[in-house]
Amino acid sequence: MSALAPSAQASPARILCIDDEPNILASLRRLFKMQGYQVLTAGSGAEGVALLEREEVDLVISDMRMPEMDGVAVLARARELRPEAVRILLTGYADVQLILGAINQGEIYRYITKPWDDNELLQALRQGLERRTLRAEAQRLEALTARQNEELRVLNAGLETQVARRTAQLRSVHDELLVSNDKLKKNYITAIKMFSGIIEMRGAHLAGHSRRVADLARKIGVHMGLDAREAQQIFIAGLLHNIGKVGFSDAMLAMPVSMMNGESLGVYRQYPQRGEQLLMPLEDMREVAAIVCAHQERFDGEGFPKRVAGLDIPLGARILAVASAFDGLQIGTLVQHPLRPEQALALIIDGSGKRYDPAVVLALRETVTGKVVTEQAAESALSVLQLRPGMRTTRDLVTRDGALLLSAEHLLTERMIAQIAEYERLAKSALTIYVAIATEPS
Repeated sequence: MSALAPSAQASPARILCIDDEPNILASLRRLFKMQGYQVLTAGSGAEGVALLEREEVDLVISDMRMPEMDGVAVLARARELRPEAVRILLTGYADVQLILGAINQGEIYRYITKPWDDNELLQALRQGLERRTLRAEAQRLEALTARQNEELRVLNAGLETQVARRTAQLRSVHDELLVSNDKLKKNYITAIKMFSGIIEMRGAHLAGHSRRVADLARKIGVHMGLDAREAQQIFIAGLLHNIGKVGFSDAMLAMPVSMMNGESLGVYRQYPQRGEQLLMPLEDMREVAAIVCAHQERFDGEGFPKRVAGLDIPLGARILAVASAFDGLQIGTLVQHPLRPEQALALIIDGSGKRYDPAVVLALRETVTGKVVTEQAAESALSVLQLRPGMRTTRDLVTRDGALLLSAEHLLTERMIAQIAEYERLAKSALTIYVAIATEPS
Protein backbone atom coordinates (compact mmCIF):
# COMPACT_ATOMS: atom_id res chain seq x y z
CA MET A 1 0.00 0.00 0.00
CA SER A 2 1.30 3.50 -0.87
CA ALA A 3 2.35 6.13 1.70
CA LEU A 4 -0.45 8.32 0.21
CA ALA A 5 -2.88 6.46 2.48
CA PRO A 6 -1.37 6.63 5.99
CA SER A 7 -4.41 5.12 7.63
CA ALA A 8 -3.64 1.81 5.89
CA GLN A 9 -0.08 1.64 7.23
CA ALA A 10 0.88 -0.62 10.12
CA SER A 11 1.41 2.53 12.25
CA PRO A 12 0.69 6.18 11.28
CA ALA A 13 3.62 8.41 10.41
CA ARG A 14 4.94 10.74 13.14
CA ILE A 15 5.26 14.39 12.13
CA LEU A 16 7.11 17.07 14.11
CA CYS A 17 5.85 20.64 13.53
CA ILE A 18 8.12 23.51 14.71
CA ASP A 19 6.90 27.14 14.77
CA ASP A 20 7.01 30.03 17.24
CA GLU A 21 3.40 31.00 16.47
CA PRO A 22 0.84 28.92 18.47
CA ASN A 23 -1.96 29.46 15.95
CA ILE A 24 0.23 28.06 13.15
CA LEU A 25 1.03 24.99 15.23
CA ALA A 26 -2.67 24.51 16.04
CA SER A 27 -3.62 24.70 12.33
CA LEU A 28 -0.92 22.21 11.37
CA ARG A 29 -1.88 19.83 14.20
CA ARG A 30 -5.55 19.91 13.24
CA LEU A 31 -4.84 19.43 9.51
CA PHE A 32 -2.47 16.49 9.98
CA LYS A 33 -4.50 14.68 12.65
CA MET A 34 -7.52 14.76 10.37
CA GLN A 35 -5.41 12.72 7.94
CA GLY A 36 -4.53 10.13 10.60
CA TYR A 37 -0.95 11.19 11.34
CA GLN A 38 0.65 11.38 14.81
CA VAL A 39 1.64 15.00 15.44
CA LEU A 40 4.35 16.39 17.76
CA THR A 41 4.74 20.16 18.17
CA ALA A 42 7.52 22.47 19.35
CA GLY A 43 7.27 26.28 19.92
CA SER A 44 10.94 27.00 19.19
CA GLY A 45 13.91 25.62 17.32
CA ALA A 46 15.64 24.52 20.55
CA GLU A 47 12.50 22.69 21.73
CA GLY A 48 12.22 20.97 18.35
CA VAL A 49 15.85 19.82 18.47
CA ALA A 50 15.30 18.46 21.99
CA LEU A 51 12.33 16.43 20.73
CA LEU A 52 14.40 15.10 17.85
CA GLU A 53 17.05 13.91 20.26
CA ARG A 54 14.62 11.66 22.11
CA GLU A 55 11.81 10.88 19.63
CA GLU A 56 11.68 8.94 16.36
CA VAL A 57 9.95 10.99 13.67
CA ASP A 58 9.23 10.43 10.01
CA LEU A 59 8.91 14.06 8.87
CA VAL A 60 9.98 17.46 10.22
CA ILE A 61 8.20 20.65 9.09
CA SER A 62 9.77 23.85 10.41
CA ASP A 63 9.07 27.56 10.11
CA MET A 64 11.87 29.68 8.66
CA ARG A 65 11.71 32.82 10.85
CA MET A 66 12.11 31.95 14.52
CA PRO A 67 14.07 33.69 17.30
CA GLU A 68 17.39 32.30 18.53
CA MET A 69 17.40 29.31 16.06
CA ASP A 70 15.94 29.69 12.57
CA GLY A 71 14.56 26.97 10.33
CA VAL A 72 17.83 26.48 8.45
CA ALA A 73 19.68 25.65 11.67
CA VAL A 74 16.83 23.44 12.91
CA LEU A 75 16.66 21.37 9.72
CA ALA A 76 20.46 21.12 9.54
CA ARG A 77 20.39 19.69 13.07
CA ALA A 78 17.49 17.41 12.15
CA ARG A 79 19.57 16.08 9.28
CA GLU A 80 22.27 15.07 11.80
CA LEU A 81 19.93 13.58 14.39
CA ARG A 82 17.34 11.90 12.11
CA PRO A 83 18.90 11.66 8.64
CA GLU A 84 16.12 9.39 7.39
CA ALA A 85 13.34 11.88 8.27
CA VAL A 86 11.82 14.03 5.50
CA ARG A 87 12.47 17.78 5.98
CA ILE A 88 10.07 20.53 4.79
CA LEU A 89 10.58 24.32 5.25
CA LEU A 90 7.70 26.79 5.84
CA THR A 91 8.54 30.38 4.95
CA GLY A 92 6.58 33.56 4.71
CA TYR A 93 9.28 35.39 2.75
CA ALA A 94 10.49 34.87 -0.75
CA ASP A 95 14.10 35.02 0.41
CA VAL A 96 16.10 33.05 -2.14
CA GLN A 97 19.36 33.08 -0.14
CA LEU A 98 17.66 31.68 2.98
CA ILE A 99 15.97 28.96 0.97
CA LEU A 100 19.25 28.02 -0.68
CA GLY A 101 20.86 27.81 2.76
CA ALA A 102 18.11 25.45 3.92
CA ILE A 103 18.60 23.33 0.83
CA ASN A 104 22.38 23.20 1.22
CA GLN A 105 22.61 22.77 4.98
CA GLY A 106 19.41 20.92 5.82
CA GLU A 107 18.95 19.13 2.52
CA ILE A 108 15.23 19.90 2.64
CA TYR A 109 12.77 17.96 0.52
CA ARG A 110 10.39 20.87 -0.20
CA TYR A 111 9.70 24.43 0.89
CA ILE A 112 6.13 25.74 1.25
CA THR A 113 5.26 29.45 1.38
CA LYS A 114 2.84 30.97 3.87
CA PRO A 115 -0.07 31.19 3.72
CA TRP A 116 -0.13 27.59 2.44
CA ASP A 117 -2.78 25.70 0.54
CA ASP A 118 -3.90 22.69 2.60
CA ASN A 119 -4.09 20.37 -0.40
CA GLU A 120 -0.65 21.44 -1.61
CA LEU A 121 0.83 20.92 1.85
CA LEU A 122 -0.80 17.52 2.29
CA GLN A 123 0.33 16.48 -1.18
CA ALA A 124 3.92 17.48 -0.37
CA LEU A 125 3.66 15.61 2.93
CA ARG A 126 2.39 12.43 1.31
CA GLN A 127 4.97 12.53 -1.48
CA GLY A 128 7.77 13.13 1.02
CA LEU A 129 6.68 10.20 3.20
CA GLU A 130 6.29 7.98 0.16
CA ARG A 131 9.79 8.93 -0.97
CA ARG A 132 11.08 8.09 2.51
CA THR A 133 9.31 4.72 2.40
CA LEU A 134 10.76 3.92 -1.02
CA ARG A 135 14.25 4.97 0.10
CA ALA A 136 13.95 2.84 3.23
CA GLU A 137 12.78 -0.14 1.15
CA ALA A 138 15.68 0.35 -1.26
CA GLN A 139 18.10 0.39 1.66
CA ARG A 140 16.46 -2.71 3.09
CA LEU A 141 16.76 -4.51 -0.23
CA GLU A 142 20.37 -3.43 -0.63
CA ALA A 143 21.16 -4.71 2.84
CA LEU A 144 19.27 -7.93 2.11
CA THR A 145 21.16 -8.36 -1.16
CA ALA A 146 24.48 -7.71 0.54
CA ARG A 147 23.61 -10.22 3.27
CA GLN A 148 22.48 -12.83 0.76
CA ASN A 149 25.61 -12.26 -1.34
CA GLU A 150 27.73 -12.82 1.73
CA GLU A 151 25.76 -15.96 2.57
CA LEU A 152 26.23 -17.17 -1.02
CA ARG A 153 29.94 -16.41 -0.81
CA VAL A 154 30.23 -18.43 2.38
CA LEU A 155 28.08 -21.19 0.87
CA ASN A 156 30.16 -21.26 -2.33
CA ALA A 157 33.34 -21.40 -0.30
CA GLY A 158 31.88 -24.33 1.61
CA LEU A 159 30.74 -25.99 -1.61
CA GLU A 160 34.16 -25.51 -3.18
CA THR A 161 35.71 -27.15 -0.15
CA GLN A 162 33.23 -30.01 -0.35
CA VAL A 163 33.74 -30.37 -4.10
CA ALA A 164 37.51 -30.36 -3.66
CA ARG A 165 37.22 -32.97 -0.92
CA ARG A 166 34.82 -35.10 -2.98
CA THR A 167 37.01 -34.72 -6.08
CA ALA A 168 40.01 -35.88 -4.09
CA GLN A 169 38.00 -38.88 -2.88
CA LEU A 170 36.84 -39.71 -6.41
CA ARG A 171 40.38 -39.31 -7.74
CA SER A 172 41.62 -41.69 -5.07
CA VAL A 173 38.90 -44.21 -5.93
CA HIS A 174 39.67 -43.74 -9.64
CA ASP A 175 43.36 -44.39 -9.04
CA GLU A 176 42.50 -47.48 -7.02
CA LEU A 177 40.21 -48.70 -9.80
CA LEU A 178 42.96 -48.14 -12.37
CA VAL A 179 45.38 -50.17 -10.28
CA SER A 180 42.74 -52.84 -9.77
CA ASN A 181 41.84 -52.83 -13.47
CA ASP A 182 45.49 -53.08 -14.45
CA LYS A 183 45.87 -55.99 -12.05
CA LEU A 184 42.80 -57.68 -13.56
CA LYS A 185 44.21 -57.21 -17.06
CA LYS A 186 47.51 -58.75 -16.02
CA ASN A 187 45.71 -61.62 -14.30
CA TYR A 188 43.52 -62.03 -17.41
CA ILE A 189 46.54 -62.32 -19.72
CA THR A 190 48.31 -64.61 -17.22
CA ALA A 191 45.25 -66.87 -17.11
CA ILE A 192 45.16 -67.00 -20.92
CA LYS A 193 48.86 -67.87 -21.04
CA MET A 194 48.31 -70.65 -18.49
CA PHE A 195 45.32 -71.86 -20.49
CA SER A 196 47.31 -71.89 -23.73
CA GLY A 197 50.06 -73.88 -22.03
CA ILE A 198 47.77 -76.88 -21.49
CA ILE A 199 48.47 -78.24 -24.99
CA GLU A 200 52.17 -77.34 -24.91
CA MET A 201 52.69 -79.38 -21.72
CA ARG A 202 51.87 -82.53 -23.71
CA GLY A 203 54.48 -82.08 -26.43
CA ALA A 204 58.09 -80.96 -25.94
CA HIS A 205 58.32 -79.50 -29.47
CA LEU A 206 55.25 -77.27 -28.74
CA ALA A 207 56.82 -75.58 -25.72
CA GLY A 208 56.65 -71.78 -26.18
CA HIS A 209 55.00 -72.08 -29.62
CA SER A 210 51.81 -70.17 -28.74
CA ARG A 211 53.73 -67.36 -27.02
CA ARG A 212 56.12 -66.96 -29.97
CA VAL A 213 53.23 -66.97 -32.45
CA ALA A 214 51.30 -64.41 -30.36
CA ASP A 215 54.32 -62.09 -30.11
CA LEU A 216 55.08 -62.33 -33.83
CA ALA A 217 51.41 -61.85 -34.81
CA ARG A 218 51.18 -58.71 -32.68
CA LYS A 219 54.39 -57.30 -34.21
CA ILE A 220 53.06 -57.94 -37.71
CA GLY A 221 49.76 -56.27 -36.81
CA VAL A 222 51.51 -53.20 -35.41
CA HIS A 223 53.73 -53.07 -38.52
CA MET A 224 50.59 -53.06 -40.66
CA GLY A 225 49.18 -50.09 -38.73
CA LEU A 226 46.63 -51.81 -36.47
CA ASP A 227 45.65 -49.97 -33.31
CA ALA A 228 46.52 -51.21 -29.81
CA ARG A 229 43.17 -52.93 -29.28
CA GLU A 230 43.31 -54.86 -32.57
CA ALA A 231 46.93 -55.85 -31.97
CA GLN A 232 45.97 -57.10 -28.49
CA GLN A 233 43.12 -59.18 -29.92
CA ILE A 234 45.53 -60.84 -32.35
CA PHE A 235 48.01 -61.46 -29.51
CA ILE A 236 45.35 -63.24 -27.44
CA ALA A 237 44.20 -65.21 -30.48
CA GLY A 238 47.83 -66.26 -30.98
CA LEU A 239 48.00 -67.56 -27.41
CA LEU A 240 44.80 -69.57 -27.90
CA HIS A 241 44.95 -70.57 -31.57
CA ASN A 242 45.70 -74.25 -30.75
CA ILE A 243 43.16 -74.59 -27.94
CA GLY A 244 40.94 -76.71 -30.21
CA LYS A 245 43.64 -79.44 -30.13
CA VAL A 246 42.91 -80.12 -26.45
CA GLY A 247 41.21 -83.42 -27.38
CA PHE A 248 44.01 -84.66 -29.65
CA SER A 249 45.89 -87.77 -28.68
CA ASP A 250 49.60 -87.51 -27.89
CA ALA A 251 50.33 -89.24 -31.19
CA MET A 252 48.27 -86.67 -33.10
CA LEU A 253 50.04 -83.79 -31.35
CA ALA A 254 53.45 -85.21 -32.23
CA MET A 255 52.58 -85.91 -35.89
CA PRO A 256 53.57 -83.26 -38.49
CA VAL A 257 50.63 -82.14 -40.63
CA SER A 258 52.43 -83.27 -43.80
CA MET A 259 52.45 -86.86 -42.46
CA MET A 260 48.73 -87.08 -41.60
CA ASN A 261 46.47 -89.43 -43.58
CA GLY A 262 42.83 -88.99 -44.48
CA GLU A 263 41.37 -89.93 -41.09
CA SER A 264 43.84 -88.01 -38.94
CA LEU A 265 43.73 -85.09 -41.35
CA GLY A 266 39.95 -84.98 -41.01
CA VAL A 267 40.25 -84.81 -37.21
CA TYR A 268 42.99 -82.16 -37.49
CA ARG A 269 40.88 -79.90 -39.69
CA GLN A 270 38.19 -79.70 -37.02
CA TYR A 271 40.40 -78.02 -34.38
CA PRO A 272 39.92 -74.35 -35.48
CA GLN A 273 36.14 -74.63 -35.18
CA ARG A 274 36.45 -76.48 -31.87
CA GLY A 275 38.63 -73.67 -30.61
CA GLU A 276 35.93 -71.18 -31.62
CA GLN A 277 33.28 -73.24 -29.80
CA LEU A 278 35.36 -73.26 -26.62
CA LEU A 279 35.80 -69.46 -26.68
CA MET A 280 32.36 -68.31 -27.89
CA PRO A 281 30.61 -68.57 -24.45
CA LEU A 282 32.91 -65.77 -23.25
CA GLU A 283 31.46 -62.49 -24.57
CA ASP A 284 34.82 -60.69 -24.51
CA MET A 285 36.31 -63.51 -26.63
CA ARG A 286 33.92 -63.28 -29.61
CA GLU A 287 36.42 -61.46 -31.88
CA VAL A 288 39.27 -63.72 -30.72
CA ALA A 289 37.10 -66.78 -31.41
CA ALA A 290 36.46 -65.59 -35.00
CA ILE A 291 40.22 -65.17 -35.57
CA VAL A 292 40.97 -68.62 -34.11
CA CYS A 293 38.30 -70.23 -36.29
CA ALA A 294 39.61 -68.66 -39.53
CA HIS A 295 43.39 -68.87 -39.04
CA GLN A 296 43.65 -72.04 -41.20
CA GLU A 297 41.72 -70.54 -44.13
CA ARG A 298 43.77 -69.99 -47.28
CA PHE A 299 43.90 -66.81 -49.34
CA ASP A 300 42.93 -68.79 -52.44
CA GLY A 301 39.89 -70.26 -50.68
CA GLU A 302 41.28 -73.82 -50.33
CA GLY A 303 41.65 -73.71 -46.55
CA PHE A 304 39.40 -74.92 -43.72
CA PRO A 305 36.98 -75.08 -41.97
CA LYS A 306 34.73 -72.81 -44.16
CA ARG A 307 36.79 -72.31 -47.32
CA VAL A 308 36.66 -68.52 -47.02
CA ALA A 309 38.93 -66.67 -49.48
CA GLY A 310 40.89 -63.43 -49.84
CA LEU A 311 39.84 -60.38 -47.90
CA ASP A 312 36.74 -62.16 -46.61
CA ILE A 313 39.08 -63.82 -44.11
CA PRO A 314 39.44 -61.62 -41.00
CA LEU A 315 42.70 -59.70 -41.08
CA GLY A 316 43.64 -61.05 -37.65
CA ALA A 317 43.27 -64.60 -38.98
CA ARG A 318 45.38 -63.81 -42.07
CA ILE A 319 48.13 -62.46 -39.81
CA LEU A 320 47.87 -65.38 -37.40
CA ALA A 321 48.09 -67.88 -40.29
CA VAL A 322 51.45 -66.46 -41.37
CA ALA A 323 52.84 -66.15 -37.82
CA SER A 324 51.74 -69.69 -36.88
CA ALA A 325 53.15 -71.19 -40.09
CA PHE A 326 56.49 -69.39 -39.69
CA ASP A 327 57.03 -70.85 -36.21
CA GLY A 328 55.41 -74.22 -37.03
CA LEU A 329 57.79 -74.78 -39.95
CA GLN A 330 60.72 -74.21 -37.63
CA ILE A 331 59.60 -76.59 -34.84
CA GLY A 332 58.43 -79.43 -37.08
CA THR A 333 54.65 -79.33 -36.53
CA LEU A 334 53.91 -78.72 -40.24
CA VAL A 335 56.70 -80.61 -42.00
CA GLN A 336 58.66 -83.74 -41.10
CA HIS A 337 61.98 -81.95 -40.64
CA PRO A 338 62.24 -78.54 -38.93
CA LEU A 339 63.35 -75.69 -41.17
CA ARG A 340 65.75 -72.86 -40.51
CA PRO A 341 64.17 -69.38 -40.24
CA GLU A 342 65.27 -68.34 -43.73
CA GLN A 343 63.88 -71.59 -45.17
CA ALA A 344 60.58 -71.13 -43.39
CA LEU A 345 60.37 -67.54 -44.65
CA ALA A 346 61.12 -68.61 -48.22
CA LEU A 347 58.40 -71.26 -48.09
CA ILE A 348 55.86 -68.71 -46.84
CA ILE A 349 56.88 -66.23 -49.54
CA ASP A 350 56.34 -68.99 -52.10
CA GLY A 351 52.77 -69.35 -50.77
CA SER A 352 52.03 -65.62 -51.10
CA GLY A 353 48.78 -65.05 -52.99
CA LYS A 354 47.87 -68.72 -52.70
CA ARG A 355 47.97 -69.84 -49.12
CA TYR A 356 48.76 -66.45 -47.55
CA ASP A 357 47.76 -62.80 -47.95
CA PRO A 358 50.58 -61.09 -49.93
CA ALA A 359 50.34 -57.95 -47.78
CA VAL A 360 50.77 -59.98 -44.58
CA VAL A 361 53.68 -61.94 -46.11
CA LEU A 362 55.38 -58.65 -46.95
CA ALA A 363 54.82 -57.44 -43.37
CA LEU A 364 56.32 -60.71 -42.06
CA ARG A 365 59.40 -60.29 -44.25
CA GLU A 366 59.95 -56.72 -43.03
CA THR A 367 59.25 -57.68 -39.39
CA VAL A 368 61.62 -60.67 -39.43
CA THR A 369 64.43 -59.08 -41.43
CA GLY A 370 64.05 -55.56 -40.05
CA LYS A 371 64.35 -54.20 -43.59
CA VAL A 372 61.82 -52.46 -45.81
CA VAL A 373 61.13 -54.66 -48.82
CA THR A 374 60.32 -52.92 -52.08
CA GLU A 375 58.99 -55.11 -54.87
CA GLN A 376 59.45 -53.93 -58.42
CA ALA A 377 56.30 -55.02 -60.24
CA ALA A 378 56.28 -55.90 -63.90
CA GLU A 379 53.00 -55.76 -65.76
CA SER A 380 51.72 -58.86 -67.52
CA ALA A 381 48.71 -59.30 -69.82
CA LEU A 382 46.80 -62.48 -68.95
CA SER A 383 43.67 -64.25 -70.05
CA VAL A 384 40.94 -65.17 -67.59
CA LEU A 385 42.21 -68.78 -67.45
CA GLN A 386 45.63 -67.54 -66.32
CA LEU A 387 44.31 -65.51 -63.39
CA ARG A 388 44.98 -66.68 -59.83
CA PRO A 389 43.67 -65.42 -56.47
CA GLY A 390 46.02 -62.88 -54.91
CA MET A 391 47.04 -61.25 -58.20
CA ARG A 392 46.73 -57.45 -58.30
CA THR A 393 45.33 -55.60 -61.32
CA THR A 394 47.45 -52.76 -62.72
CA ARG A 395 44.86 -51.32 -65.12
CA ASP A 396 41.08 -50.82 -65.12
CA LEU A 397 39.27 -53.78 -66.69
CA VAL A 398 37.00 -52.17 -69.30
CA THR A 399 34.60 -53.81 -71.78
CA ARG A 400 34.59 -52.97 -75.49
CA ASP A 401 31.70 -50.58 -74.99
CA GLY A 402 33.55 -48.70 -72.23
CA ALA A 403 31.89 -50.19 -69.12
CA LEU A 404 34.17 -50.57 -66.08
CA LEU A 405 34.21 -54.12 -64.72
CA LEU A 406 37.10 -53.87 -62.25
CA SER A 407 39.30 -50.99 -61.14
CA ALA A 408 43.08 -50.98 -61.07
CA GLU A 409 44.96 -52.00 -57.91
CA HIS A 410 42.31 -54.58 -57.10
CA LEU A 411 43.34 -57.84 -55.39
CA LEU A 412 41.75 -60.76 -57.20
CA THR A 413 39.85 -63.46 -55.34
CA GLU A 414 38.48 -66.74 -56.62
CA ARG A 415 34.98 -65.29 -56.66
CA MET A 416 36.06 -62.23 -58.70
CA ILE A 417 37.84 -64.44 -61.24
CA ALA A 418 34.69 -66.57 -61.60
CA GLN A 419 32.58 -63.44 -62.18
CA ILE A 420 35.01 -62.17 -64.86
CA ALA A 421 34.90 -65.60 -66.59
CA GLU A 422 31.09 -65.59 -66.49
CA TYR A 423 30.96 -62.11 -68.06
CA GLU A 424 33.39 -63.24 -70.77
CA ARG A 425 31.19 -66.27 -71.53
CA LEU A 426 27.99 -64.24 -71.74
CA ALA A 427 29.58 -61.42 -73.77
CA LYS A 428 31.32 -63.95 -76.07
CA SER A 429 34.32 -61.66 -76.05
CA ALA A 430 37.79 -62.47 -74.72
CA LEU A 431 39.14 -60.14 -72.04
CA THR A 432 42.73 -59.21 -71.33
CA ILE A 433 43.57 -58.52 -67.68
CA TYR A 434 46.75 -56.67 -66.72
CA VAL A 435 48.25 -57.79 -63.42
CA ALA A 436 51.44 -57.09 -61.48
CA ILE A 437 54.09 -59.83 -61.50
CA ALA A 438 56.54 -59.40 -58.64
CA THR A 439 60.24 -59.75 -59.47
CA GLU A 440 63.14 -60.07 -57.06
CA PRO A 441 62.98 -57.50 -54.27
CA SER A 442 65.46 -54.65 -54.40
